[in-house]
Amino acid sequence: MDIDAFAAVHRPQWQRLATLSARRRLTGAEADELVALYQATAGHLSAVRTSAPDPVVVSELSGLLATARGRIAGAHEARLSDVTRFLLLQLPAAFYRVRWWTVWAGVAFLAVATLSGWWVATNEAALAAVGSPAERRQYAEEAFAAYYSNYPAADFAGLVWTNNAWIAAQCIGLGITGVFPAYVLLANAVGVGSSGGVMASEGYLDVFFGLIAPHGLMELTAIFVAAGAGLKLFWAWVAPGPRTRSRALAEEGRSLFAVALGLVLVLAVSGLVEGFVTPSPLPTWLKVTIGALVLAAYWTYTLVLGRRAVRAGETGDLEEDLAGHTLAQAG
Repeated sequence: MDIDAFAAVHRPQWQRLATLSARRRLTGAEADELVALYQATAGHLSAVRTSAPDPVVVSELSGLLATARGRIAGAHEARLSDVTRFLLLQLPAAFYRVRWWTVWAGVAFLAVATLSGWWVATNEAALAAVGSPAERRQYAEEAFAAYYSNYPAADFAGLVWTNNAWIAAQCIGLGITGVFPAYVLLANAVGVGSSGGVMASEGYLDVFFGLIAPHGLMELTAIFVAAGAGLKLFWAWVAPGPRTRSRALAEEGRSLFAVALGLVLVLAVSGLVEGFVTPSPLPTWLKVTIGALVLAAYWTYTLVLGRRAVRAGETGDLEEDLAGHTLAQAG
């Protein structure tokens, strides 16, 4: 495609669309013309992206279409029904659609963590690389547990929440690379496994699980969700199916944005557990039970509400009037 010739041929239509989009009032005929030009320009943008993705033209047409879409659909005011729909339909559907990615991310994490912990606990060279015998003893007896009680509970919960939410957002935002989510899983699995290996070598494995399980059940699951969601976005780019790659990425990206927002809420709950329950004087069995109940609530929400929402046609994407115009396609 000769992008200059293409732009020269269609620019009068684009200019007319810009003119109609800027008018405060339109006649019936002008409104029909606006819709027709909007659809035609959406086709032009698709053709440019496919055949000659010139960044200047793509940016121009994207901005023009955004303005025209706002003129056609009008402003969307936030309503209580939007919040209800997000929490009861859009979010659980988005979680449900990445459930198997979440499971496989968790399986991979646990396999690497177990291998890492076994290697550190049973290999003298690996233990020596971690620290001296005195340092390992001090870590097992004091430092590991002190990590959860060195700060006021509210401050610690907020710190954990923001840190984990940032990691989750990166996994989703950079998921299209296919590398970053895998790296996050690998790095965290090796770190958790190594800590468990040191604790096991000093005879404190029960302390390790007693402190990490209450919050870790949900916290790690949230990271699995984020990594799985990021990898799903990568797979939409690799194998878009009957959709064009741009449409597949747009639809999956909007759906995974819902996952990112949902994980902020999930990690807030996990942060509260880590800040207030993990370091508390409650019996270990009770702390672990609280963590297990939080995890069970997440999976109940995902599997029950999510399955129901998906069967009703929900995908986690925006509603059609907010997602924008898409061209019809075969299949």
